[in-house]
Amino acid sequence: MSDDSMLAERVTRDGNAAPSYRSNPQVSRCPFVSVIIPHYNDLAALRVCVAGLRRQSWPADRLEIIVADNNSACGLDAVAAAAADCRVVHAPIQGAGPARNAGVSASRGDILAFIDSDCEPLAGWIENGVRSLRTYDFAGGHVETAPRDPDRPTAVEAWEMVFGFDFERYILVEGYTGSGNMWVWRSVFETVGGFRTGVSEDIDWSLRARAAGFRLGYEPSAAVTHLARAHWSDLLGRWRRVIAEHYALTREKPFWVLRWLAWTFGMPLSIGPHLVRLVRSDRLPKRQSKAAAAAVLIGHRLWRTGFMMRMLFA
Repeated sequence: MSDDSMLAERVTRDGNAAPSYRSNPQVSRCPFVSVIIPHYNDLAALRVCVAGLRRQSWPADRLEIIVADNNSACGLDAVAAAAADCRVVHAPIQGAGPARNAGVSASRGDILAFIDSDCEPLAGWIENGVRSLRTYDFAGGHVETAPRDPDRPTAVEAWEMVFGFDFERYILVEGYTGSGNMWVWRSVFETVGGFRTGVSEDIDWSLRARAAGFRLGYEPSAAVTHLARAHWSDLLGRWRRVIAEHYALTREKPFWVLRWLAWTFGMPLSIGPHLVRLVRSDRLPKRQSKAAAAAVLIGHRLWRTGFMMRMLFA
């Protein structure tokens, strides 16, 4: 029995397994997938991301990988060398949202798959992501945050392992998907329009899509790993940007000041429930790591409270 036949038989027996389009002799009937990778100054991570995509089971002639480089200091030639056999395009407008838009403009797929350059797709990422669009108009997958040394995570890495990139909560509770692991039909993306800049582009795009009547879903088997931030300065750098983008988006809503104040004063109040979640998490089996993550949690929530207040009254 051939490898493809064995895989097809396994899929038939296991209803939870992703369908194998390789076992379909009419490959042309598979949707063409464009993977869009925004990139900025991280060639080592980009190599890992592209290598993970090359290991995917999706037919190579029904797949394109587009790297949208956002003015990296190394130049396009170095990016092209790191992303061999991928299409590299220049995204001159700074920001992940405009970079993704540039990648979409250069693409030709029926399905658009967005992944960040510092993420590594796990086995079956493409097949499972495509499968999610049988049910939903756009979807997000699972993101697992990984430390550099699993046995000795830093305090910030331990915090991110529990609280970083919780796509399940984003999608099922808050009603949006992050754009670092996002799947959408091209026709849906064109109807909704591209990502905006200066705001939380993934939240904004998801809300616009849902307002247009498109269905959002969560596909845990379309999984990627994301390297955790290791240091306090790295964590604050990210959250300064995230909060500024949230602030810009909130200002567009009715009663935005009241909304912002409610979110701000909710920060310290959320410490207790999050500590409970941390204690119960099985991602950090060692007490030492949980204690370190708890310290980061408390410090981070209090820092966010102060930073959000300063933004309002600046």
